Amino acid sequence: MGILDDLIDLLLPERCAGCGQQPVLLCDGCGRALRASARPARAAPAGLPPLWTVAAYEGPLRAILAAYKERGRTSLAVPLGEALATSLQAALAPDRRACRGSAPGPDPPAASDALPRGRPAAPAPVMADAAVRMPTVVWVPSGRGAVRRRGHDPLRGLVEAAVRRLRAEGVPLTMLDALRQRGRVADQAGLTADQRAANLRGAIEARADVAGRQVVLVDDVVTTGASLAEAARALRAAGAAITGAATIAATPRRRPW
Repeated sequence: MGILDDLIDLLLPERCAGCGQQPVLLCDGCGRALRASARPARAAPAGLPPLWTVAAYEGPLRAILAAYKERGRTSLAVPLGEALATSLQAALAPDRRACRGSAPGPDPPAASDALPRGRPAAPAPVMADAAVRMPTVVWVPSGRGAVRRRGHDPLRGLVEAAVRRLRAEGVPLTMLDALRQRGRVADQAGLTADQRAANLRGAIEARADVAGRQVVLVDDVVTTGASLAEAARALRAAGAAITGAATIAATPRRRPW
């Protein structure tokens, strides 16, 4: 079924990633959830500060994220990254007061320097000393096998789009590829919250110097929070302080978050 879907995508004009009906990347109806205001997802997992999100992981959003992550529709990084930026801005609010007056770093590249359509340019680098003082966005890492299979690192692409937009608006922050998985992790689908936590325990480690950094941790979707909690543990062990957490979506439980 996946190969058939890929062939259809190749041969037919682009259709909405959410409903497949309109001849656009994302129709107004399917994109509405991504344009919502940020709100607390629910009680944050142990070891995390308040967790912010934008949408419920249901309906068209499930298809949108699957199209971006699994079917190579990387142009969806733009609307998804905009939603992540909204969530990040809420998670950053306390840090922005502390960092008021910090320079946001060099301007983003000009449009003529942009990467091909669907591949947002990475945010411009900042000087090392300034970067340490700024809030640092770190994302939950994907396994190397998943990145190879997909042909891209989906969450990194979303963080690049979100950070680029916020820095263009003058928000002082930087991003760092600071984490990696230590080995194979079993598929989380169908596991309970306790099983997810046990499956991920000790599975993530720091791959960069984060000592002294104020980190906002990012994932695309939060279900039980086990991935975020394990990433936070690894960052703290390496000397970072977790000041916020943000996702695009939260999986609903018995009642809406």
